[in-house]
Amino acid sequence: MMDRPDIGSIAEMADTPEKKLEHLGLKLPALRSPVGSYVSCVRTGNLLFTAGQGVDEFHGKLGRDLTTEEGYLAARQSMLNLLSVVKAELGELSKVKRIVKVLGMVNSTEDFTDQPAVMNGASDLLGQVFGDKGKHGRSAVGMAQLPNNTAIEIEMILEVEGGED
Repeated sequence: MMDRPDIGSIAEMADTPEKKLEHLGLKLPALRSPVGSYVSCVRTGNLLFTAGQGVDEFHGKLGRDLTTEEGYLAARQSMLNLLSVVKAELGELSKVKRIVKVLGMVNSTEDFTDQPAVMNGASDLLGQVFGDKGKHGRSAVGMAQLPNNTAIEIEMILEVEGGED
């Protein structure tokens, strides 16, 4: 699959999630506008629930239009989009205490069964950026169709510092 930097070596190089992204050669994209009647995230107490984030770069079905490798890259991009939402809400990614749950919806053909490998693009990135805090529960499911024919849509639940009254 993809060449993945060693999680331990990235942790040694940088002390903040933003610096870890920089060492990976990645940067957070501009916030994407919601395409419906919803907000990008909701915070309650010390939990942050994100809306699903698709991607602008990858369209079509896994198993027909896109390879598993392209799906992996789409999942990584979707997670970068989500991290932009989280940073906008919290101000800095170091306020993330734990990634709790990730739900990955993969636009795929009926016979495509490699959704977990596709979702590793998001999960691997969370491990590289957050270390142990990035270990999470996850669901990876195939969908008949996603909005705008995006290849993937991901949402997540995070535990964050502090709480809101």
